[in-house]
Amino acid sequence: MVIHSVRVYADTYVDSVIQLSGTRALRGSEGVDWAAAAMATPGNLETLEAEGFDLSELSGAGANDLFIAIRAESEEAADTAREAGETAMFSARGGGDGESAAEKPARTLAEAIARQPGSNVAVISVPGDYAALEAHKALSAGLDVLLFSDNVPVEAEIELKDRANRLGRLVMGPGAGTAMLGHTCLGFANVVSKGRVAVVAAAGTGAQEAAGLVDRWGAGVSHVIGLGGRDLNSKIGGRMALSAVKALVEDDRTDVILLVSKPPAVEVAHAVVEAAAGKPLVAALIGVPEDFSAPEGVVVTRTLEAGAVAAMAAVGTKAPDVTEGLVDRVRELAADLSEERKLVRGLFSGGTLCYESLVVLADVLGDVYSNTPIDKKLGLPAPEHTHTCLDLGEEEYTKGRPHPMIDPEARIELLKEQGADPEVAVIILDVVLGHGAHPDPASELAPICADIIAGGGPKVITYVLGTEQDPQGYERQRRAFEEAGCLVTETAARASLAAAALATRNPELAATAL
Repeated sequence: MVIHSVRVYADTYVDSVIQLSGTRALRGSEGVDWAAAAMATPGNLETLEAEGFDLSELSGAGANDLFIAIRAESEEAADTAREAGETAMFSARGGGDGESAAEKPARTLAEAIARQPGSNVAVISVPGDYAALEAHKALSAGLDVLLFSDNVPVEAEIELKDRANRLGRLVMGPGAGTAMLGHTCLGFANVVSKGRVAVVAAAGTGAQEAAGLVDRWGAGVSHVIGLGGRDLNSKIGGRMALSAVKALVEDDRTDVILLVSKPPAVEVAHAVVEAAAGKPLVAALIGVPEDFSAPEGVVVTRTLEAGAVAAMAAVGTKAPDVTEGLVDRVRELAADLSEERKLVRGLFSGGTLCYESLVVLADVLGDVYSNTPIDKKLGLPAPEHTHTCLDLGEEEYTKGRPHPMIDPEARIELLKEQGADPEVAVIILDVVLGHGAHPDPASELAPICADIIAGGGPKVITYVLGTEQDPQGYERQRRAFEEAGCLVTETAARASLAAAALATRNPELAATAL
């Protein structure tokens, strides 16, 4: 017997990260076939209906109402799952259904400030229709803003950032999922040691990769300032990047600025790097034209690996050799590949890492198709017998399910599918650690990789993004994938280059300078 259970929590808003933690707890409960914890927005209700739920049970529910929906094998299984979901979400909010008025979470920004008057940053994660208004309230209260929400109109972003600049405040976002200020992690963030490199990023996992590499290689990080993915496009014009870079030039805790961006507008990137006059700046601008000219004292790279290496050099520390033993390992794997296996498949949870892979692979393999293509002619659906990289954090893959950094379910399905394709030579898999990410991703992904490899399928190249201080344990995660038979690389870019080397049966490519 299959039962469909829905419970509505009227006038109860929880942000997207907490919704995802609730969904993960629900789906991890025994006897559950499908479940979700989400706000009753039209899009989420459409997903529920598609999953076979009767929407009459949500009559009158709206975007400010939380629901838990469970499809399970029995009422008992549904009840157990619901309890797990409630615990995951309401304990994170500071209480549960029985909490006292004093324990209940603040319902307005003003109430939150009254309870915690020493705050200087507001983290805002509400539906996009309301996000700009709440951010304006935070600026009025003298707070910097991490605007986690997306779907904020460009015009509203411009207005917010212009006002923040007039007030001398930061607006990180919209869609800023990562930041670290005063060594306090905000959103999806890795635990790094204090150091002299500041990361400014219009790219979430790009910020994490840059900060993680600098930390692992021994330099340490002073700040991570997220800008939102649109900040360096032509419409936003680098409004917050300019402000952040100028502030860091004056910051005596920062010796080097590492600017990170998905493909930027060239004229905007020029303006931002010029704003760093007086302090060394490294710009890791993924997809920037090779003839990009930069002022004296600015180093420009096209990959995050090269950017981190240059930042290390700028603080007087040499980065390790990330190619040691890699050519021999690729040669060993290539010798075990059948001739018909020639294609590369990238299954990414990090959007910036997917962009970087497209750049690295295209330099060697030519056209690579994607749901987030740099060249719009290379979008999906892809022709047969072509290379593809997918950003599985995009809406088409996360609708009705958690982000793959939180729950690997969507990637497991695609991993099995691509692992059974006789033309695929290699699968690239990124694994992101840190606060907000899955507590033990290797426990779910590594066994699938092991089955694919042991069954004579494609090779799997894995990159683990994180630090040893992250709660999941960087070395423990790496070791699990190595034991599964994966090739585990030292950087994300190196994973893509090794994949290209494997697909072309040219192992020496894996050691190419980036």
